[in-house]
Amino acid sequence: MDSQCKEGPVLHIVVVGFHHKKGCQVEFSYPPIIPGAGHDSNTLPEEWKYLPFLALPDGAHNHQEDTVYFHLPPLDGQQKCVYGVSCYRQMEAKVLKVREADITRETVQKSVCVLSRLPLFGLIQAKLQLITHAYFEEKDFSQISILKELYDHMNRSLSCTALEGSQIYLGLSARDLILHFKHKVLILFKLILLEKKILFYVTPVKRLVETLMTVLSLFPGIIEHGLADSSHYQPRRSISEDFSSAEIKSADEESLSMSTTDITNISKELEGRYDVSDQPDQSKPCNTTLDTHYLQPHAGSLLDSECEWETLEPHVMDEMEGKVDITHLNTFDTDSGLPITVQPQSATGQGMLSSGLVSGLQEDQYGLPLAVFTKGYLCMPYMALQQHHLLSDISVRGFVAGATNILFRQQRHLSDAIVDVSTSVDEARIQIHDPELRKMLYLSTADLRFADYLVKHVTENKEDVFLDGTGWEGGDEWIRAQFGLYVHSLLSSALQQDHERLLADYGTAFTSAWKITHNYRVWISNKHPAMANITPGHPFQGQYSVADVKIRLSHSMQNSERGKKFGNAVMSTSRSVVQTGKAVGKMDNRLNCSLSWLFKTSSIKNYRACCVLMNLQCSGVFLLLLLLFLHGCSFDLVA
Repeated sequence: MDSQCKEGPVLHIVVVGFHHKKGCQVEFSYPPIIPGAGHDSNTLPEEWKYLPFLALPDGAHNHQEDTVYFHLPPLDGQQKCVYGVSCYRQMEAKVLKVREADITRETVQKSVCVLSRLPLFGLIQAKLQLITHAYFEEKDFSQISILKELYDHMNRSLSCTALEGSQIYLGLSARDLILHFKHKVLILFKLILLEKKILFYVTPVKRLVETLMTVLSLFPGIIEHGLADSSHYQPRRSISEDFSSAEIKSADEESLSMSTTDITNISKELEGRYDVSDQPDQSKPCNTTLDTHYLQPHAGSLLDSECEWETLEPHVMDEMEGKVDITHLNTFDTDSGLPITVQPQSATGQGMLSSGLVSGLQEDQYGLPLAVFTKGYLCMPYMALQQHHLLSDISVRGFVAGATNILFRQQRHLSDAIVDVSTSVDEARIQIHDPELRKMLYLSTADLRFADYLVKHVTENKEDVFLDGTGWEGGDEWIRAQFGLYVHSLLSSALQQDHERLLADYGTAFTSAWKITHNYRVWISNKHPAMANITPGHPFQGQYSVADVKIRLSHSMQNSERGKKFGNAVMSTSRSVVQTGKAVGKMDNRLNCSLSWLFKTSSIKNYRACCVLMNLQCSGVFLLLLLLFLHGCSFDLVA
């Protein structure tokens, strides 16, 4: 990191254009990408051959402007990922002051890119957008002086110190993410912890990359120091060509493979390294008065495109009355709005970073960031169609990738989860077809409390409360601090002697799968003395209550296909009742007059006359009785 700071964060300023015969190509680079070549050389090293397609995304002609974040693999002799930011624009060719001979189309499409050593996406994008606008306003693309000035300015103004503050999260709104995905954010969080193959899909690209990077920003230290190894890949033959997936096992996975027994032995060994007596008091019981089998995931249909595991079993409500301990119904009150634990502090200033012995990443005293994006687990905020083969590459064990091309979405067998970001809150969904993975991602009661706590603080209008170190309650920094607490508590729980009981609140299936992931094995293999200061156990652990059933039902109604259908049916019925009520209201005057005369005479003949007066014939009697019932009236027809 020190050498990167001394050299300056920006590697190159690149202009990519669309040629009517050659397609996307590099038109300018400063300094030249190939040493000794000219600024206008379009030759690229083999490792960066996808650069033009990343900078000028698929379907760019459908948008007047767009922004792309992308990752490039390191060149020979380099060890770190290269971070790219591209600002795309198009303009009519007829307004150009200088029109070159190869411009034959009515519009000109170009992107200005910054290739950086540091993941300062938001900061770079803010500066680059202004320069791109000015570059196009010149209406003469041969005027490159402004691009050279941009290179010098960025290397003077940007440095490694920007990684330490909140500036690195510029443009990544955690609040908007919670508002859009609500409780599903925690499912995304767990998917990445499990190192699954995750594909984000939406257009335009700017919305795609910002959503993906915002999810990553919830992991402590991931964006700052956890992506250095996220683009190390070697294009190889597809698995489908010569091999079957059952016969393939990468060298990296083989060298780090461990059995469940090995993991257990390591955990027991590490437990002796920490004095459990120094841990905060955990004598308070965490018993549950509601049998946990009530909250088991629903099997669901493999054909469902929704998250059907978020469905409460139908027999729960019938058996609930005999199982809930009334004396503890208010043990956990989600409506109170009070935090369950002390407020987590910001990650800034928590100590010096050191190089991880196993991960090779810059880690803090807690061993964070987790080594998720290492050893063939890729992070590609935007993925070009030309990179499609990487999804089935034998050297890639998983990925978090973003795509705008429909072909990625259609080939579902290449991904474990497809995140349809969409532009509508109601349509944001996570498509998972593996029932075993659904069980792993099933949100426990404590998880639902945590997610509900976040959603309420973001959506409800409350008095602003400023907290030292985490900013405004419900703000971006506060949300990231909550997820930081979640991760710290999860790791601390894994170190305890009674870790099985503590980890149960995170989901037994999830924690069992997480313990065999690469990031857990790397983390558990090292000492982290600072973890002794972290309180183990789920931040929202506690006994079950009626409020938990309410949260579970609400979550199931919002996130399962059957729940949505039921909700739509209720809404349709409600509208019909309202319309019927309006129709009834128009007849109130005539009905009241008729009823008054009817009760005075109290005779069947007059009752029939009442029907005549109301222009009702045979069926009028039944309608009148119905109206009487709706108005709460009752009388004896026989006087």
